[in-house]
Amino acid sequence: MARLLPRTDTVNREGAPAYAYGPEAKLAQLAATGTLSDTFYGAAETQLADLLDAAKAVDPYFVAQAAIYARRSGAMKDMPALLAAYLTVADPDLAVAVFNRVIDNGRMLRNFVQIMRSGQVGRTSLGSRPKRLVQRWLEQASMPQLMAAATGKDPSLADVVRMVHPRPADAARKAFYGWLIGRPYDVAALPAEIAAFEAWKADRSLPLPPVPFEWLTAFPLSVEDWAVLSTRIGWQALRMNLNTLARNGAFDVAGVTEAVAARLAEPQAIAKVRPMPYQLMVALGQAGDGVPLKVQAALEDALEQSLGRVPSVPGRIVVCPDVSGSMRSPATGYRKGASSKVRCIDVAALVAAGMLRTNRDARLLPFEQAVVKLKLAANARVAVNAAKLAAVGGGGTNVSAPLAMLNAERAKVDLVVIVSDNESWVDAGRRGSTATMAEWNKLKTRNPGAKLVCLDIQPYGTTQARSRADILNVGGFSDAVFDTMARFAAGETRDWVEIIKEVEV
Repeated sequence: MARLLPRTDTVNREGAPAYAYGPEAKLAQLAATGTLSDTFYGAAETQLADLLDAAKAVDPYFVAQAAIYARRSGAMKDMPALLAAYLTVADPDLAVAVFNRVIDNGRMLRNFVQIMRSGQVGRTSLGSRPKRLVQRWLEQASMPQLMAAATGKDPSLADVVRMVHPRPADAARKAFYGWLIGRPYDVAALPAEIAAFEAWKADRSLPLPPVPFEWLTAFPLSVEDWAVLSTRIGWQALRMNLNTLARNGAFDVAGVTEAVAARLAEPQAIAKVRPMPYQLMVALGQAGDGVPLKVQAALEDALEQSLGRVPSVPGRIVVCPDVSGSMRSPATGYRKGASSKVRCIDVAALVAAGMLRTNRDARLLPFEQAVVKLKLAANARVAVNAAKLAAVGGGGTNVSAPLAMLNAERAKVDLVVIVSDNESWVDAGRRGSTATMAEWNKLKTRNPGAKLVCLDIQPYGTTQARSRADILNVGGFSDAVFDTMARFAAGETRDWVEIIKEVEV
């Protein structure tokens, strides 16, 4: 039977035998999950080169589909903009369709322009057609969209306007552009929000104007001003700016702590915004000591509410989180001055806790060099379970270990979920296949209907188990993973490539 298993055709970052993804699968994973930042095993430059190499090896139409999927379904920012920029060289006609689908806000517009000018896709300027695309976006954007876009730099919106010279449709738009780039403008024609902002800058006793809060925070604000902002900004912005509010004394104002906590944990608001569990885990991980415990507890409540949407999967489930040393690296990689406090081990805990929450009989088999004896309570908070997993102590990576234990026990299983960085090396050998494939093959002889999900939190283009009808490889993590696993367990056999190929361009 072993000779029927697929032979390995590459090595992973640890130099151990592995299976390489084809160009389409590699592009699909990187586009949907890549962060272009340094991870435990690889650098951002390597990931960028891998992405562009994969893009060049596939049909430009698939690149277009991947870009749209990454933005619409994966909510990615850097990758869709990079692929849209690549298409301006590889297939300018497709680039037009993709630009209109993925460049959907000011942040994405600035990302696109920055990438085009960087030389990463083979050009250092916009060029005539991309310039027209950017110009048209500016001309068709609403004033609130333009105001929201006028935050951030490298390039700033003012830089972009100077590059492409959009034609103002009316006096208000003309005045806005003049105000934005420091040219003379008709004060009387300014949009009301901008006029209010200018009046507030001249007289800080006036009420805070209705402009993006980032504009206001560029000026000295009173503690009371920060307290007002805590009630005005949107739910997601509130989640992301708790440390800023704490640093500026907002929580020292009577009632603010209670008001912010109530907003964060309000079931109606959570149902409307539908925050993803991972987003809330990030917020919890980044909350500093200055954020009141009541507010942190509200974030935990929001996280617990969001986990209620994790689908239930029938059958005998085994969840295997990797607790090896490399899992302590930031989940989205190392970024100078901005590395996420959420580690790969925390994502593994989130998956385990989410599966346990709605599948109370699921079994947990944490592993490093071998399976680690550890029990997590299904009703425990995610933070508690993450702490238990992280306390195991590291060690080498042996992805096949939990499968070997299940085989030794002759266990009956329906679904095995392995959550790892996938750089297995402890079980490396000279056999034709990986140890993971060999152990899974043994398990399948006893459990013909069993399925395996390999969730690779930091994909590098290799896997320990080659994709097929009973094996699903998932690269990276988003909260859509839970639904993907549930559909796979229910009988859907499409992989990421097939899903992306269904995208209409």
